[in-house]
Amino acid sequence: MSLPPVDLRLILPEMIVAAGAVLVMLWGAFLPPGRQRVLRWVSAFAIILALGVVLALQSGEPAFSFGAMHLRDALTQTLQVIVLIVALLAVLLSGEYVERTHLETGEYYALLLSSALGAMLMAASADLLLLFLGLETLSIPLYVLAAIARRDLRSQEAGMKYFLLGAFSTTFFLYGVALIFGSAGSTNLARVASQAGAGSPLMLAGIGLLTIGLGFKATIVPFHSWAPDVYEGAPLPVTAYMSVIAKVGAFAAIIRVFVIALSAGAVQWGAALAALSVLTMILGNVAALLQNNLKRLLGYSSIAHAGFILIGIVAANRAGISAVVFYLLVYALMTLGAFGVVLMLERRGEEADEISDLAGLAGRSPLLAGAMTLFMVSLAGLPPTAGFLAKFYVFSAALDAGYPVVVIVAVVTTVVSAYFYLRVAYTMFIGQPAPEVKFAGGRWVSAALIVTSAGVLVLGIFPAPVTNFIEQMANALK
Repeated sequence: MSLPPVDLRLILPEMIVAAGAVLVMLWGAFLPPGRQRVLRWVSAFAIILALGVVLALQSGEPAFSFGAMHLRDALTQTLQVIVLIVALLAVLLSGEYVERTHLETGEYYALLLSSALGAMLMAASADLLLLFLGLETLSIPLYVLAAIARRDLRSQEAGMKYFLLGAFSTTFFLYGVALIFGSAGSTNLARVASQAGAGSPLMLAGIGLLTIGLGFKATIVPFHSWAPDVYEGAPLPVTAYMSVIAKVGAFAAIIRVFVIALSAGAVQWGAALAALSVLTMILGNVAALLQNNLKRLLGYSSIAHAGFILIGIVAANRAGISAVVFYLLVYALMTLGAFGVVLMLERRGEEADEISDLAGLAGRSPLLAGAMTLFMVSLAGLPPTAGFLAKFYVFSAALDAGYPVVVIVAVVTTVVSAYFYLRVAYTMFIGQPAPEVKFAGGRWVSAALIVTSAGVLVLGIFPAPVTNFIEQMANALK
């Protein structure tokens, strides 16, 4: 038996991120507390280097490695760019908070890089086993990050809830892989694709269990219950990061499994995912109406946006893939930006995470209030922001695929969401600021806010360069 071909150049970006995580962990063990700031720059350098390599590896033809388990194609390249942008922005947002709250610096950045590595592997998976490896590499660091504030009971509770429910969802995913292997005789997605059209009960059961495992990570109803509690309890920069990186990794896997590998069985799973999309949009937006805590509100917002993104998956066409990838990029920018504004404030040395903490912010810092208003308007899907175009693209893809009912529900829930998003913006322009709320962010959080604000505006007004690139990526898929 010949050994499978191994081309390390194809996994060089993943190797750089993994090496960065190991280096940060080991170096942090020997640095005194006052000098661990350098670890932030080591992490950022590893991410930027990996990003440069990903862009340099652009090629016209898909390339397999490790026995056709790892695939580097246009979709891999695009999704990994998004993952690395998210990781870099998370490093910028985290620095001052980590120092101010005395979190374990080396462990924090090592876990952040490890989670990004998992999302990168999920984007490059051509086999269900590698997909599982990427899912666990993404998930386990997030469990630890949620509980990394060891002196905070809320953080400990968040980490425990996330771990227990996450471990439970993993068993569904693994059992689904086993059933699909029993039906197709392989875990390779290309082999699975050749058997998907048969519609055997074993294959359908496996697909259903995979949906549970991936739906948990993507916060799709009814697998969403962990998100609001974990988002509220985890440290603020961790909440910002996990709300985006888990979604990017999960939807990367959903594209690989459903839209590409199981396209022949779209009749079987399309209606089920459409129903899940409708439930997710309704519950996420309605529950957000009742929230006074910003982290919980953004948690339910994350659930609602998972429903909107799922519309592009339901479309199961190239337009749907393009819309999902563009939506993931826009969602990352506007969500990280919104959390970045909250990171700029503190209340008596703690997180200023209540909506009431924003009262009077426009008078104290018009630029900060303007940035938050921009992010809220974009999350609501209003023009001329990128959030409007992201929703427009997924709605168009679904209409072309024959799902008008899903689009109608999406439009109605978008109108509902405008209330709670604009309520946050309204709060900043009325009332008197609470004296205990102070500014706490630094220049690097400000830099992240500038990048995210510019991204939301530019992608809303001049989206053509990015959308053309993403459409070329979708057309290059085989």
